[in-house]
Amino acid sequence: MDAFVNRTEELERLHELYESDDAELGIVFGRRRLGKTELLKQSLEGYDDAVVYQARQKTSALQLEQFVDIAAQSYPGVARIRQEWEDILGYLAEQDAIVVLDEFPYLVEQDRSLPSVLQAMFDHDLDDSSSTIVLVGSSISMMEEAALLGNSPLYGRSSLKLDIRQLPFDAAMEFVGDEYSPAEQVLTWGIFGGVPYYLEEISAANTLAENVYRTILTRHGTLHDEPDYVLRMELREPTRYFSILEAIAGGNTSRNEIAGATGIEYNQLSKYLDRLARLRLIDRHVPITEQKARSKRSRYRIREPFFRFWFHFVYGSGDRYDELGSDAYETLIEPKLPDFVSRSFETLCCGALRTLYPEYTITETGQWWYKDHEIDVVGLTTEDALVVGECKFQRSPLGYDAFSNLKRHAEELRWTPPDGQERVEQYALFSRTGFKPSVEEAATERDDLRLFTIEDVVDAVRA
Repeated sequence: MDAFVNRTEELERLHELYESDDAELGIVFGRRRLGKTELLKQSLEGYDDAVVYQARQKTSALQLEQFVDIAAQSYPGVARIRQEWEDILGYLAEQDAIVVLDEFPYLVEQDRSLPSVLQAMFDHDLDDSSSTIVLVGSSISMMEEAALLGNSPLYGRSSLKLDIRQLPFDAAMEFVGDEYSPAEQVLTWGIFGGVPYYLEEISAANTLAENVYRTILTRHGTLHDEPDYVLRMELREPTRYFSILEAIAGGNTSRNEIAGATGIEYNQLSKYLDRLARLRLIDRHVPITEQKARSKRSRYRIREPFFRFWFHFVYGSGDRYDELGSDAYETLIEPKLPDFVSRSFETLCCGALRTLYPEYTITETGQWWYKDHEIDVVGLTTEDALVVGECKFQRSPLGYDAFSNLKRHAEELRWTPPDGQERVEQYALFSRTGFKPSVEEAATERDDLRLFTIEDVVDAVRA
């Protein structure tokens, strides 16, 4: 499917920028494959005189020459201007032009003065201009250096910063439509995530197994080496970063576990984890009841499902999937998939909570854990209610033991309602394949226990 979905808020904010009577600077950033270029293309429909330049890894002179050639199609006079960025961009600003510099880091690589040139323009030269300049970049580290961090030349000059991230579940599933069942949609989300480039490789006419084998598992697949490519474009010495991501994907989520699995000394680990977090490749999670800055019970997770899948199943696999051929998915992937996708299912259940419990004002959702106690879904409310839930993405119906464990773990969770009242627990069970009679009977007898199917969760998230 070749389509542009979602991004409504981003489009509206870009249009506001273009229509402003003042000179405006916009920053659009996010890692490769998230659809930044297509977003800008869609935002500029109807703006026929916009200058859009896609930078390449070429010399500064070639980049400037090609930029002038493109700009001259809408503004012929630019060809007579001295070919220096300051003069060319200054002339276009006088024409109130919209200028988009896509892959801006490639320009900065060849001309480190360019951010300072733009800084001087916005500080001193554009009082009478209504021009818009949009800088777009996939290298988050270079975009930070040029425009986002406090010591960068363009810091504080932009009136719009768009951090482009993966699509949410409901938008991502537009790529498969109703061809897939709710369970297949969750599996698809747990493997491909919400990156448009990856989702476009899915054919809804094929089974999930066929799509995964064709695009990811076989060495000829379009996505087979994708994370390797993305990471090597961003990380100059990727070996240790790859080891860390592989360790996290394998279930080593605390600092001690990651250090043990990778052989990287605990005291050295922070700089690598911080770098991966800045690149939006991992997130640091803490129990919902704790403050992130103070908690010592943090866990690290790979941010995007596709990267997690790749490091869990593909990285280091050699040719074994090709050797098995079309049986590779059923033999090696499918048996492990329910456990693997359960984390994505928990995230979706958290996202569904506000729709499923409309009578409460749920201020925060997340997970909670302490030692061997863990709760998959927690919703904190402004009332006296604490919503706690257990998620199972297994092929067998969920039984009463899940409810018993949930109650036991909830007793250990320390949370007091904002008004100081005694709290009331509301229990939720989420299941891919239904429930055993014992827990169904309990739900009919209790007003604090609700059962939700995978259909309920998908409908709520897509509502």
